[in-house]
Amino acid sequence: MERLINKLLDLRLFRSFKVKTTPRWIILLLDMLIVLVSFVATVVAGMYSQHTVIPSSTILLHASIVLAVYFVISYVSKSYTCVIRLSVIEDLYRIFMVIAFSTLILIAINVGVLVVTGTTFMRFWDVLVIGAISFSMMMIERLCIKYLYMRMNSATEGRKRVLVLGTSFSSVLLANALKGEIGGKYLPVGLLSIKAGADNAEINGFKVYRFNPETMSDDFENNNIDALIFDAKSNYLMHSGFADFFIKNDIPLLAMNKVAEFEQDSEKEDDKGISTFIKEVQIEDLLGRDPIVINNPLVSEHIRGACVLITGACGSIGSEIVRQVANYGASRIVLFDQAETPMHDISLEMKKEKPDAKVVLFMGDVRNRGRLEEAFKEYRPRFVFHAAAYKHVPMMEINPSEAILANVMGTRNVADLALKYDVYKFVMISTDKAVNPTNVMGCTKRLAEIYCQSLFFEAQRQGKKTQYITTRFGNVLGSNGSVIPLFRKQIAAGGPVTVTHKDIIRYFMTIPEACSLVLEAGCMGSGGEIYIFDMGEPVKIYDLARRMISLAGLKPDVDIKIKEIGLRPGEKLYEELLNDKEKTTATVNKKIMIAKVKTYDYRDVCANIDRIIDLASKGDVYHMVYAMKEFVPEYKSQHSQFEAIDKKIEEGEKSTSASVPGGQPQVAPQ
Repeated sequence: MERLINKLLDLRLFRSFKVKTTPRWIILLLDMLIVLVSFVATVVAGMYSQHTVIPSSTILLHASIVLAVYFVISYVSKSYTCVIRLSVIEDLYRIFMVIAFSTLILIAINVGVLVVTGTTFMRFWDVLVIGAISFSMMMIERLCIKYLYMRMNSATEGRKRVLVLGTSFSSVLLANALKGEIGGKYLPVGLLSIKAGADNAEINGFKVYRFNPETMSDDFENNNIDALIFDAKSNYLMHSGFADFFIKNDIPLLAMNKVAEFEQDSEKEDDKGISTFIKEVQIEDLLGRDPIVINNPLVSEHIRGACVLITGACGSIGSEIVRQVANYGASRIVLFDQAETPMHDISLEMKKEKPDAKVVLFMGDVRNRGRLEEAFKEYRPRFVFHAAAYKHVPMMEINPSEAILANVMGTRNVADLALKYDVYKFVMISTDKAVNPTNVMGCTKRLAEIYCQSLFFEAQRQGKKTQYITTRFGNVLGSNGSVIPLFRKQIAAGGPVTVTHKDIIRYFMTIPEACSLVLEAGCMGSGGEIYIFDMGEPVKIYDLARRMISLAGLKPDVDIKIKEIGLRPGEKLYEELLNDKEKTTATVNKKIMIAKVKTYDYRDVCANIDRIIDLASKGDVYHMVYAMKEFVPEYKSQHSQFEAIDKKIEEGEKSTSASVPGGQPQVAPQ
């Protein structure tokens, strides 16, 4: 008989039945049928043992009461959901809770009837027997369903053989879910443990492999294992360097990016398989950091119900601030940007993802003070997040006057209007390149920092309440024009992958984390602070390129060449978050610190910035850069024609009327 059942279950026609999960209403109906059968069996046995006959109307009434109680408890607890994906232990727990609560409620009803009428509607013993029979039959029901699904999914053709990282409950749950998935892409053949233990151990039928760097590669090859799967809870292990072993040995890594999909109780019909939520590991996964706080009470208290204006709202940082501010329930979000198409794109995104958010699209350039003032005058924002800026170092080294006009004059325009229209908090987005700047872009951001800080102290003297806060951090993963998207395009094109220098290092942070910290720092600040963020360990760009090539299934310097092209104008080997003379103080968030920086007199700042902006407007680049270096003496150019100005300043020579022909520096070709 068993052989006949196995043959039927192994039929291709039967296995091709396209059902990914038993409809939940069927499970609920089966459960209620089991309760009904248990009730009838108990009543019949009771009448037989006592030689009595109960009227059919009474039996029907009692059955209705029992079914109603079990139905309500089952529906509320959702014990009928996910019976395929959950473990037997989880099923056991859920069913026990349903039986226990239902039995207690029926006993309570029985006691109530006894008090009112002097007799019970059914024997207390019968209530317990119904629960015991229902519990046993529901467990058998679920085991049968699991068995049928496992047999229906017994085909392994076309499925990748994988190991699941870890031996914890969640790892076993993931392995079971993948194994039992109808039409799944992956077949788990074991669990990979990083802890020492006995060889040939098994957990829930899965062989446990012990991680040994000397034999691990052979284990994968000898057992025809195609990849290693890990869930989101193991990210900390992966980005700590553990993944490098697999990358170097050409073992693909797969990440379960939505492990909660088969753990949650959802009323929605799940038309997606587990495999849908497994993706190839990207370099961002290996450089990832701790999860961000997406429900910060401090930020919520400040942002909820407030009007927020965001400049540069369509950029990488600005657009993420828009999303997070919307999540915190801002009353109105004013998007100020000059980029038409990105503005249209984020508008569509917000309509889809946050249809209740009141988003205002305000096209404009921060250099245009008149247009900027229209936004302030009409919407009177309580918070301003200033993210508009030119950020590409080589581009600004070629076009330095534009960097001044956008990053310095633009910031001054926004900051001045924030004071004029009584903005509560003005938060400026700065960069680590402002510390000991070696390029025009970095110096413009330092000038913007100095202006905002000095304006705050001047505003305090005038009795104004506007708080000016600066946040300073390094590179963000995947931002527009950053190195990771560039490497990805170069790899897709067959190489070469270009790095400017083999020893160059950079700090990286995810865009959501950076913006989360910007919001928190902005809300915790009282004015005049320059906040810096814990950027973690720096990453060598050359190593980053090698890892990205390996993750693409290719071999560095074999399939894809890595070409060193030399440092670009204004670029330095490493970035700093603090000036050498600066110190920091801690805050309540260990990832956020306050930099103690030199303060400037507002009048002196205005005089120097007015002069620099005037020179930029006239296109007098030489004197403009000279003035920048005089006012910000830590600005020392590297790999740039402006190094000649540093030499003149060091020699004690004063600026002359000599300038670069044509008003623009002749930058060496890249």
